[in-house]
Amino acid sequence: MSAVITVVGLGSGNPDRLTLGIIKTLQGAAKAYVRTLSHPVVAYLQETGILLESFDHVYESHETFSEVYEYIASSLTAAASAQEGEIVYAVPGHPMVAEATVRLLRERCPGLGIQLNVLGGESFLDEAFVRLGFDPIEGFQLLDASGLSGHLVQPQLHILIGQVYDGFTASEVKLALMDVYPDDYKVIVGHALGVEGEETILRIPLYELDRVEGYGNLSLIYVPRSEEESLRRRSFARLHEIVGVLRSPEGCPWDREQTHESIRKNLIEETYEVLETIDEDDPEHMQEELGDLLLQILLHSQMEEELGTFTVYDVIGTLNDKLIFRHPHVFGENSAKDAEDALQNWEQMKAEEKRRKGLTPEASSVLDGVPRDLPALMKAYKLQKKAAKVGFDWEDLSGVFDKIEEEISELKDAVKQNLPQQEQALELGDLLFAVSNAARFIGADPEAALSATNAKFVTRFRYIENQLAARGADIREASLEDMEALWQEAKRHNGSSEV
Repeated sequence: MSAVITVVGLGSGNPDRLTLGIIKTLQGAAKAYVRTLSHPVVAYLQETGILLESFDHVYESHETFSEVYEYIASSLTAAASAQEGEIVYAVPGHPMVAEATVRLLRERCPGLGIQLNVLGGESFLDEAFVRLGFDPIEGFQLLDASGLSGHLVQPQLHILIGQVYDGFTASEVKLALMDVYPDDYKVIVGHALGVEGEETILRIPLYELDRVEGYGNLSLIYVPRSEEESLRRRSFARLHEIVGVLRSPEGCPWDREQTHESIRKNLIEETYEVLETIDEDDPEHMQEELGDLLLQILLHSQMEEELGTFTVYDVIGTLNDKLIFRHPHVFGENSAKDAEDALQNWEQMKAEEKRRKGLTPEASSVLDGVPRDLPALMKAYKLQKKAAKVGFDWEDLSGVFDKIEEEISELKDAVKQNLPQQEQALELGDLLFAVSNAARFIGADPEAALSATNAKFVTRFRYIENQLAARGADIREASLEDMEALWQEAKRHNGSSEV
């Protein structure tokens, strides 16, 4: 006779709700196990003469629930293989609702040649729908209290949270829900729903969730659904929805008329505004500007969604795949002892991506991958870095300085000879390119260095303006000597090095 395990559900706690079939199955078992004796129905079954062996002791000898469930599943499969006749395993509620041991059995039994039967039982969901008074067809979400995070919560759905075994778990649930709901949002705690003499239903503000007593195997938390706009305002889905409305026929006329080309410059402008908040170390302003930058990404994605090419969720999916693929030292089997190792992994995976697309990295230019429209100084810096990787570089900084002096001399000659303006500009470009190399050798970002100098210049020049204004003078009428004196004063005033 083949090994057989039959799993039965003990229901939500009321013995009257047990089916006759489940009782007969337990009575006819060669061996009957129960995950825990801490269930109202167990006492009734024992009174009828059914012998049950529990796994309660396992919870005390293991540190995590996953270890407990692993032990139970292994014990049951071993017992079934050794036992003549059917063994029965009883679990609280319904076997297919929030029951990890049954999931493990379903995965393993086929490979072990064990026949697995599952008999339903009343789930705690059945009692929840009745006792809490909501219809799941309106939209319903069942979540596990262990490992709950705010991003899983959808306020527009009725939410039931199970596995709330103790006050600590309730506290973790509270913190997760507070990422979405206000602290005083009304939630419901239910203990032993449908069990006569034991049922408790409490409606409390969210912040009191971990102050409730009585959490255990038969506890749950219910969060009623809500269409309040305030609860969705922080969700990405709501942002996507808003941008879709703005671009719809009933939306904003200006937004509807925009194209990739018409708002192209906005993407660059918003990026620089974010950079400004970083330079100013202004988190509040940064939050706002990052939002403006994100809007540009949403608008461009929405335009493509309207054409049926891709959506912003495709953008996110591609990015997720790329991040995982290019970090094998985090998500794979590679290792990286420092940032340099991590960067090498990144470059290797980029090359592998090209191969998978049918491209040959070895056949491409070393300079490939530098965006065409980068600001010129930043682009020069990146081009030089790529060239240096294959040895096209000076040996040390002295060679760079010699090149800078050479380019200064050529620029002077071009001006002295009164060459055409275009040729003079080319000589100026050569000089700037050489200076960018100096930045690379001293480990400075030339774009950031020039930005810092621009900021320093603005500060000092405004000092001149303010000092002249305090004297009742207009800078447009001030002499160069007066401005130079104030410039030197500004340098002493802020202690900065020379511009």
